[in-house]
Amino acid sequence: MPQRTILITGASDGIGATAARQLARRGERLLLVGRSPEKLAAVAGPAGAESFVADFERLDDVRALAAWVRERTDRIDVLANNAGGVFAQRVVTVDGNERTMQVNHYAGFLLTNLLIDVLKQSDATIVNTSSIGAHAFGKIDMGDLDHARTYKTMKAYGDSKLANILFAKGLHARFHAVGISAVALHPGNIASNFGKQTGNAMMKFIYKSPLARLLDTPDEGAANLIWAIDGTPGVTWRSGEYYNAKRAIPRRVNPQQNDQALIDAVWAESARRVGLPAQR
Repeated sequence: MPQRTILITGASDGIGATAARQLARRGERLLLVGRSPEKLAAVAGPAGAESFVADFERLDDVRALAAWVRERTDRIDVLANNAGGVFAQRVVTVDGNERTMQVNHYAGFLLTNLLIDVLKQSDATIVNTSSIGAHAFGKIDMGDLDHARTYKTMKAYGDSKLANILFAKGLHARFHAVGISAVALHPGNIASNFGKQTGNAMMKFIYKSPLARLLDTPDEGAANLIWAIDGTPGVTWRSGEYYNAKRAIPRRVNPQQNDQALIDAVWAESARRVGLPAQR
């Protein structure tokens, strides 16, 4: 396989870091993004990758990231929107958005759209790291995307992961005919710092108790991410679909994920919140 240029967010830890290390061993050109300078350097240095520190709680960091990518390449074969978090407390970012939705969805939405011309001319694959939480907890209320009425950690997380799926479907509808393929993926319930760092009591219990032995390893999650990155659209997976950790389209899904009106409404509202035109 010829060398590809692969942009991975959330690459300083967990499955993003593990996938980056494995892809680097193949000789892929990697552009890695993470929040922690120290952790990102520890991954990017040995991998021979280029890296950019960005905090997705600030959309200006995303805009700076997009500019940095454009300075370095005119081709992106794969964009892996892998950054994410789960947060115990409701926080409104400097951009005026609830933190979970911004970090997990709006930031990736903005980055993808700021690079959309490069992605189109590259016939790129876009992989959105979603979660089974979209089905278990997600129920998007367009009137309360910021969870101002009641904040529940897993509800906010589930909504954001559902938005990742809706985004993949929106990308497919808008850009598949011009070369872009998009897929959403649940990589597995991973034993990583992702769950350990949340202040949510349930998540802490699972990730810090013996139950953690039942979770998938970062290697297993990275293997699923790489499966999507390497996949041939229309053969390995279908563009616009959501796949579970068994690399299959689940039989039971959140009914909202196939609501075309909601897909369009979330796209339009996401564009408004990040300062982009609604129709692109």
